[in-house]
Amino acid sequence: MITAAVRGLERSVQRRARIAPDVSAIGAIAVRCLVEELETWPKPGLVSHIDHGSHVDMDADTFRRSAAAIKPHLQCLADAGARGCGMGRLRIIGLEAERAMFAATSGVNTHRGAIFGLGLLCAAAGARAGGLVDAELSLGEVVRRLWGESILDGPVLLHSHGSVARRRFHAGGARTEAANGFPSIYRVGLPALRRATQAEPEDTEAARVEACFALIASVEDTNLLHRGGVDGLRFAHDAARSFIDAGGVSAPGWRTLAQLIHDSFVARRLSPGGSADLLAMTLFVDAHESPCR
Repeated sequence: MITAAVRGLERSVQRRARIAPDVSAIGAIAVRCLVEELETWPKPGLVSHIDHGSHVDMDADTFRRSAAAIKPHLQCLADAGARGCGMGRLRIIGLEAERAMFAATSGVNTHRGAIFGLGLLCAAAGARAGGLVDAELSLGEVVRRLWGESILDGPVLLHSHGSVARRRFHAGGARTEAANGFPSIYRVGLPALRRATQAEPEDTEAARVEACFALIASVEDTNLLHRGGVDGLRFAHDAARSFIDAGGVSAPGWRTLAQLIHDSFVARRLSPGGSADLLAMTLFVDAHESPCR
């Protein structure tokens, strides 16, 4: 006699079999978003396929090698999320991804922030695709509910640039952003991306530029604080806001203005790396939560 519990287990197995292909694609989607972020220009002070921005120790090829190296680890994070793993296991995979990144880049930090934030979103996508949470929940909300407290209680990299800036300037940083469900993505990045996509449907790069500038204008980026202090952060906010207020990518000649702002960041050695990470994460969330998917 087949009990209700057995029937429930069979339905669960069948459902998991149906969603398995979705879980297996998550890592590839994440890396695609990293590459799309890289291939966005003008992007103030940041490395792109056009130039190396404010950086002298990395270029587009460095980022491509890094993205390829961390791809299997991003997929492992998705798989771990689908299995219901806790933050301890996610941290271990994240550290393995960092080691792979440094090996591929000869010690250059290209994607540490993305491994953390995008990695959590990969785990959330895995948990959602695996049926462990309500399919209607946003990925940010999944992160907040499943791992929010553990993110804030976890170990701190005392000597990372972000940690130093957080302590010096009392900034929230990536940990607070993630623990709160990535509000910058949902309140700033996604609305800007989708607004520009509607205005310029044939130019996907323009939409990414719009989202990037909107994030720079709003985010308390610890990378900017590290390089330029409060004055550098204020300059970045004002410059990016001036671009958005002038009409963004809907304004005539917007590329010229965006390039001028990019050049001004390079002259000051400013690099909003946190906003770059959030742009890649915004693209990832949009790929999973787009109304048209």
